[in-house]
Amino acid sequence: MRKVVYYLSTCDTCKKIMAQLDLHDFTKIDIKNAPLTEPQLLELYVITESYEDLFNKRAIKFRSLGLNQQNLTENDFKKHLLEEYTFLKRPVFLINGQIYIGNSKSTVEQLKKRLGKDEKN
Repeated sequence: MRKVVYYLSTCDTCKKIMAQLDLHDFTKIDIKNAPLTEPQLLELYVITESYEDLFNKRAIKFRSLGLNQQNLTENDFKKHLLEEYTFLKRPVFLINGQIYIGNSKSTVEQLKKRLGKDEKN
């Protein structure tokens, strides 16, 4: 089973979420030290079918670059995700073809349920 987490080591929210989970069999990718590659981003896109769903509109650079004033296309989101690691909504957990994006309470609860099921099997 393929298990990957994309996170930012300097993000307190990522650290807090990851500390609550048993991630011993996950490949952990710190996007600051190993920015997303095009094949990695494509793998995430194939599941979500949306670069915008992977994009963090709360990133400081989103406003500072004036992107919040633009009508961005899927190609724009893709380009920015590849150019700037802070634009990835994080953490992103990829578990055997299923994806969990971001830090919302509901996403974290769904992730915990999924990992609980995996541990029982």
